[in-house]
Amino acid sequence: MQEALFITLEGVEGAGKSSLMDYISELFTRAGLAVIQTREPGGTKTGEQIREILLDSNNIGLENNTELLLMFAARMQHLEEVIKPALASGQIVICDRFTDASYAYQGGGRGIEESRIQILEDWVQEGLKPDLTLLFDLDVEIGLRRAGKRSQADRFEQEDILFFERIRSCYLERANKEPTRFRIIDSGESLENVKQQIQKVLQEHL
Repeated sequence: MQEALFITLEGVEGAGKSSLMDYISELFTRAGLAVIQTREPGGTKTGEQIREILLDSNNIGLENNTELLLMFAARMQHLEEVIKPALASGQIVICDRFTDASYAYQGGGRGIEESRIQILEDWVQEGLKPDLTLLFDLDVEIGLRRAGKRSQADRFEQEDILFFERIRSCYLERANKEPTRFRIIDSGESLENVKQQIQKVLQEHL
């Protein structure tokens, strides 16, 4: 049986992580490895319903702590229903956003204390962390322009640029603290160059 691997993709809006998920999965499937793709918030029926609440631009009155708790509620369901069973069966799980996003968006962006997020992480995850996190890093203004071209702005995308600057700074700070788990991908490069960066990082796992 193949060895299980938990890979998460992180980054600011428009960094390209979601569109590159298929490419990352293809690298593993070409090597004969079983892969599942999933996302947060979401990944389950319940999680997707919570996602709709979180992203709905009409929910402008949602409290920051409510937002954080909803993120972890969706994550608990996601872990129990999808991620843990897949890892137990030896699959490679590739997830578009995970708990680093909570530290970046609800912590860095909203200003919620890191210790509060840590309590929820310890409770919900019971020590489970990604084996590898690809951080797609990009200038915030470029990312927001990209995101604006693909769809109507959701509740998060309606925030000001300083919100996303804080998020980017938090991501980079976390990557600096955990260099063995994080790999930074320069999303400002050409698509071909970005793919080469990804392939180089994943080579040891293929």
